[in-house]
Amino acid sequence: MFRTGILFALLLAPLVASAEVADSSPGGFTLKINLSVAASPADVYRAFVHSIGDWWDPGHTFSGNSHNLSIEDKASGCFCEKLPDGGGVRHMEVVYVSPGKQIVLNGGLGPLQSLATTGSMTVKFSPGEGGTKLEAAYAVGGYMPGGLNTLAPVVDGVLLVQLTRLKNYAEHREPGQAK
Repeated sequence: MFRTGILFALLLAPLVASAEVADSSPGGFTLKINLSVAASPADVYRAFVHSIGDWWDPGHTFSGNSHNLSIEDKASGCFCEKLPDGGGVRHMEVVYVSPGKQIVLNGGLGPLQSLATTGSMTVKFSPGEGGTKLEAAYAVGGYMPGGLNTLAPVVDGVLLVQLTRLKNYAEHREPGQAK
């Protein structure tokens, strides 16, 4: 079921963001998303790392509950998810962190995790007009029958929705809605 808030975020996304599949081939793809966020870089970074459960879409979790997600903002830190049965998921690993400025995570999100792929996501938080210029780049490479390029637009769309939810949360504390 498609939630109204997600539909609204998708409809508004072109007004507040630029997203693109910057490069795509059977062996991989690169996504780039840029958002302007009306909050300070430090606040947007804190929301990204420490409030992920408040803005991440629970429909894009294994547990169905985004409050089971956490990010440890330190080298070798885990972007992890607790599962109800005591299990867990390691979505990505933090490989670089400059608090309030940039975080780099390695790993495959969603269906990429079970494929022969690797990915690197860089998220930058810099001062911008009216608050923060958020720049995200996700480069994925590896093998998938039929080619990874077939997943590029889907992953781009999901990542754009997630970062739009972050924007809405940082600005209004309402992840699925824009004001």
